[in-house]
Amino acid sequence: MRTLNLGILAHVDAGKTSLTERLLHTAGVIDEIGSVDDGSTQTDSLTLERQRGITIKSAVVSFVVDGVTVNLIDTPGHPDFIAEVERVLNVLDGAVLVISAVEGVQAQTRVLMRTLRRLRIPTLIFVNKIDRRGAHDERVLRAVSERLSPAIVPMGAAHGLGARDAGFTPYGEADSAFTAGLAEVLADHDDALMAAYLDDATPLPYRRLRDGLAAQTGRALVHPVYFGSAITGAGVDALITGVTKLLPASERDTEGPVSGTVFKIERGTAGEKIAYVRMVSGTVRTRDKLLFGRDGADSVGGAVSVCGEGKVTAISVFDQGAVVSRGSVEAGRIGLLRGLGDIRIGDTIGAAMAAVDAADRAGASSAQVPSGQWHFAPPTLETVVVPRSPADKGALHEALAQLVEQDPLINLRQDAIRQEISVSLYGEVQKEVIQATLANDFGVDVTFRETTTICVERPAGPGEAVEIMGKDPNPFLATIGLRVEPAPHGSGVEFRREIELGSLPLAFLKAIEETVKQTLLQGIHGWQVIDCAVTLTRSGYAPRQSHAHAVFDKSMSSTGGDFRNLTPLVLMAALKQAGTVVYEPMHRFRLELPADVYGSALPVLAKLRAVPRTPSTHGSSYLLEGEIPAAQVHELEQRLPTLTRGEGVLESAFDHYEQVTGPLPSRPRTDHDPLNRKEYLLRVVRRVAG
Repeated sequence: MRTLNLGILAHVDAGKTSLTERLLHTAGVIDEIGSVDDGSTQTDSLTLERQRGITIKSAVVSFVVDGVTVNLIDTPGHPDFIAEVERVLNVLDGAVLVISAVEGVQAQTRVLMRTLRRLRIPTLIFVNKIDRRGAHDERVLRAVSERLSPAIVPMGAAHGLGARDAGFTPYGEADSAFTAGLAEVLADHDDALMAAYLDDATPLPYRRLRDGLAAQTGRALVHPVYFGSAITGAGVDALITGVTKLLPASERDTEGPVSGTVFKIERGTAGEKIAYVRMVSGTVRTRDKLLFGRDGADSVGGAVSVCGEGKVTAISVFDQGAVVSRGSVEAGRIGLLRGLGDIRIGDTIGAAMAAVDAADRAGASSAQVPSGQWHFAPPTLETVVVPRSPADKGALHEALAQLVEQDPLINLRQDAIRQEISVSLYGEVQKEVIQATLANDFGVDVTFRETTTICVERPAGPGEAVEIMGKDPNPFLATIGLRVEPAPHGSGVEFRREIELGSLPLAFLKAIEETVKQTLLQGIHGWQVIDCAVTLTRSGYAPRQSHAHAVFDKSMSSTGGDFRNLTPLVLMAALKQAGTVVYEPMHRFRLELPADVYGSALPVLAKLRAVPRTPSTHGSSYLLEGEIPAAQVHELEQRLPTLTRGEGVLESAFDHYEQVTGPLPSRPRTDHDPLNRKEYLLRVVRRVAG
């Protein structure tokens, strides 16, 4: 049977979870459709989700329709939980992007569609809520074409908009306007079709148009658009036909080598780790031993193989809306694997990691497995988490460590000097959810310090430093020379070598590379250093030596610790010579407000350092677009109701980093501070050389 991993994505409140319920009901999985407002939906199973009426965690449900096994993944729509969407994108065969017929294209809609198109994930568009007052079809279609993609194909006509009996009539072969428009869109990506389209004497067969639509939809070149209502079911049958006929479901190789991707981690009732794995090929059985790991790519880039091994103790799969225990999970399915205690989100299991392990055994410097590069912007806010009871410090750390397993972008940051723990955030709602989760699931009551903005640093120019073994003030049995240089924006951190291959043992080389990336998490001003190239220009070590009785003496021989301890001193000396520039995150915003308050809004925007572009008029409203520092977005959201009499509508999303002007913000360090050589050596080796 063919399988399809299908993601349901949307801006918050567009009706994504309601559509999931309707699809399950239509497929015969559930007898009664749940309500988001009543907290009775299948996929919003968390207590917090039911209380708040929003999706917080991605959820999987499986059903069979028209001979296709659909693994449907419902994702959060609120931008504070974009990390959940991030992880799901890596396992999708196709997606349905849900848009409200009332609100139309919103900020998160554009962020999602831009990413889906960049990753070439085949996507259908479902315009929901045609039964609601204020629903529009032509206006939404124009917005989709202008703001999401011009390559859209309306698959039918909506009628009775705004009424309970609103419906959707699919187009067919007899609709000449539809076939002409379809041919025109498809011809843009198919030269043969273009030639046939221009030949008026040869009308294009409808079957050829349908086959072309399926092919181009599967290549993410065009996007069919459906209208309907998840509440009434209007248009859902047509959407299901589109899912099964236009998205690329396929047969999977169940006999091939085991390969899969971990996209979600949960904890069971007994505290055991449960890994959600999308199986790409092969079959995993209970009691199988699996290799797993990743390329080490994180927010600073890089490719350092990380491998683990575990024995699968139990397997569950999704089947017809339920989770059932099975003895195996095969290609094309999503399995819940227990027993892999060290596995993490983003890990690859099976054959790919066997290649990594073989490469490591052969002495390769690194092996490549699927990349963990982020598709969306990283969090731009952070806050310190403080337990109300000092006695809960240990429990807080353990609880946050488990939350980081489920969401690595929380990015736990521990300051041992100040005894503080900070977390990264996308927004205030996420902070509230973390607070409630800590209280409800772990019994830890916490408060938060003021939310601050996360900046980044980039090298201002080149810088070099070297420390030579045996020469003061170097107390380590290692020689390291490093050069730091700026790299193109968005390139992360690249580690290069100018030393001869084989001149330094692989273990020492890995120690330097890993420590470089760890050290650059805190630059001159305490922010993560991005977009730079670090080159190893010089190296040296003391070979393994022993006393006469063959007892190894580490005081005479270099160890990995020598290289790990020396690297931060050399790297930060080179970075200090290069200098760094601090950048702050900027959001693009779209603000719709009454025309009569436009004049009073401009000074407020200026005070918040927003830079609006020339406004446009829409009836009695003004539309402002521009840029605003991420640090000021929350204040603008709070002031907007008073400023616009409750009529203003604000959309914002991260856009880029911009150089800070004026006093440079800094962040306290949480490491041994290699910028202060004396203090660093006192903490690392308990003495100061020279």
